[in-house]
Amino acid sequence: MITRKRLAAGTCALLAALTAGIALPAGAVADEPTGAAPKVNLVLDVSGSMRARDIDGQTRMAAAKQAFNEVLDATPEEVRLGIRTLGANYRGDDRKTGCKDTEQLYPVGPLDRTEAKTAVATLSPTGWTPIGPALLKAADDLEGGEGSRRIVLISDGEDTCAPLDPCEVAREIAAKGIGLTIDTLGLVPNTKMRQQLSCIAEATGGTYTSVEHTDELTDKVNQLVDRAADPVVTPVAVEGADACAKAPAVKSGLYTDREEFGQHRWYRVDVPAGSELRASVSVAADRRVDRDYGVTLRAVTSHGREIVRGESTGDGRTDVMSAGLRHPSAESDDDSGDEAATETVCLQVANSFSAAPGVKTTPGLPLELTVDVVDGPGTSSDVASFGLGRGWWLLGALVLTGFLAGVLWGWVSRWRITVWRTN
Repeated sequence: MITRKRLAAGTCALLAALTAGIALPAGAVADEPTGAAPKVNLVLDVSGSMRARDIDGQTRMAAAKQAFNEVLDATPEEVRLGIRTLGANYRGDDRKTGCKDTEQLYPVGPLDRTEAKTAVATLSPTGWTPIGPALLKAADDLEGGEGSRRIVLISDGEDTCAPLDPCEVAREIAAKGIGLTIDTLGLVPNTKMRQQLSCIAEATGGTYTSVEHTDELTDKVNQLVDRAADPVVTPVAVEGADACAKAPAVKSGLYTDREEFGQHRWYRVDVPAGSELRASVSVAADRRVDRDYGVTLRAVTSHGREIVRGESTGDGRTDVMSAGLRHPSAESDDDSGDEAATETVCLQVANSFSAAPGVKTTPGLPLELTVDVVDGPGTSSDVASFGLGRGWWLLGALVLTGFLAGVLWGWVSRWRITVWRTN
């Protein structure tokens, strides 16, 4: 005899089996992390000037500690993170001793968040600003392994230990070819400090950011730590032309170039019939620029007709401006092959940055172009029927689940009514 409990159990078992089939389709396996663990060394200036109370009503040191605590909470598990200080221990006036004042506060490795936070909490603004020596030691901390390596330097002043010029130190690190990137963040910067930190970052392909608020510091450090966990892709250098007809041909990939203020750069992409072109560009304002600017990415035909464009604008200090676009190529009716139906698309990158007084306009601004040509709508490998991509089987499974659940529920309802009438 079928009881209500047995029927309910059978219904749940059937739905569980269907759900399991949806969650783990044939051939699906869980993604596993691959590659060596990325390493990040946070280098914090703990010199006496960090006592200044000019960041959101608190000292620079307090703002840095708050940001570090939030960053430590958000650090991805796969990242091996360390913390190095400069100017944290020596309080005296002897320059030679002060310029050796750098230590590894927390070793680069698997992160114990509680231990790292406790170490940061003990810091107190103290001494000199030996940026150059700290960078040399920080690079040593990251030796070994094959993953990406990144130093994030946070400082509120210029190096006080020249002639060991931190820019020269950064160039020396870059010349070793060890793939180490140095990003710099300046707290409440002045012109000289901005120039020095920008020089350090530029030497290794890193970024410089001016920071005046605690949330800006937290967001930027989090962004840089997360970036270290991203797969490493080596960009290809390319030189864009001043016209579509002269443009270099590019395929799917990541490219770097430089674009002068107000300049247009052209690149050419062949898009097979039925494919879709996806492109994005980022232009870095690696120096001081005037307010009100923008970046535009246009896709045009070889005859100059605009197909689509993406653009972005800003009106204040920024580090990077990005724009993107998508263009699906028409399906071919020509059975002789795809080559005859391949569409040539020209990509134009333009910017409306203008140089502030006294700022050098050469070399051009760093430009990063991403190009991807994928199967377009209507092809089974990218977008399937009903616009659901590869998830059409999910729709079918849901429909089947709903149908069976409805049938079973209707049968249960009729059985209950029959029992009620009998009683």
